[in-house]
Amino acid sequence: MGQGAYIFGCEGLSLTEREQAFFRASDPWGFILFARNIETPEQVSRLTSELREAVGRDAPILIDQEGGRVQRLRAPYWREWLPPLDQCQTARDPARAMWLRGRIIAHELLSLGIDVSCAPMLDVARPETHEFLYNRCYGLDAATVIEMGRAQADGLSAGGVAGIIKHIPGHGRGTVDSHLGLPRVSASLDELSEDFAPFKALADLPMAMTAHIVYEAIDADLCATQSPTCIDLIRNEIGFDGLLMTDDVSMEALSGTIAERGLVSLRAGCDIVLHCNGDMAEMEALASLGALEPRAQQRADSAAHARGTATPVDLQALEAEFAALLP
Repeated sequence: MGQGAYIFGCEGLSLTEREQAFFRASDPWGFILFARNIETPEQVSRLTSELREAVGRDAPILIDQEGGRVQRLRAPYWREWLPPLDQCQTARDPARAMWLRGRIIAHELLSLGIDVSCAPMLDVARPETHEFLYNRCYGLDAATVIEMGRAQADGLSAGGVAGIIKHIPGHGRGTVDSHLGLPRVSASLDELSEDFAPFKALADLPMAMTAHIVYEAIDADLCATQSPTCIDLIRNEIGFDGLLMTDDVSMEALSGTIAERGLVSLRAGCDIVLHCNGDMAEMEALASLGALEPRAQQRADSAAHARGTATPVDLQALEAEFAALLP
């Protein structure tokens, strides 16, 4: 049996015996950490070791460390970052600053055993973009987002951390927080081309996370995560052939039971289901989805190999350069 077609979280600062046994039996492809799992560097390092020991392999461990409002590692042990949009709009050399941001974040993550960052975020910010997303974006047009996103991805990669492009095929037109409801976008395909452009430009990255959002011009009934038509567009028009994961299936944009949400997403063409809240009953339900399909397992293997090795750096010199680029 292959690895499970799901990525799971855990409840606290260390694994319970029940979690250890469950992860050993269900063998999730990877894990994701949140603020509830973070206390000190020593504790996080122990936890990442426990997670990998539970499945008996070097499983990918993910985290949302965008910086700004969405960062799970915080002071006093880790650096506090400006919101990405604020940095991109004020730094003297925005692309270099984004590369440095990625490289320094990668250093912090890898020292803890975390080797996948849920970034770069390639959504294009617009006047109507919901506030939950707006200042997490990198720019107000596709060209800027492409340049900043590539710089961020390259910085992470240089630090031995694989990136995840999100939220494919673009969440910037959403006016509803998808944690709480289902956004709908009525823009035409021509208008959506700018939303798709950053994902086309970075389609070589190993992983992507879907958007829980309905694009009426593509599929008026199903959100991108659960729409075969939209997944086909992601694969064929956008050209992304890496590991395609759902955004968190416990978000309120989706309906049905947790198991139904996961099954519909996989049947639509997603490779793997992301579940974040660490709820054991929900994870047990998702474990019924079983192993990755053969093509998904190939993509997952390629994504795991993309974590790479960090190139040596003078971290103090990087931090000084980064500080000099900020106002």
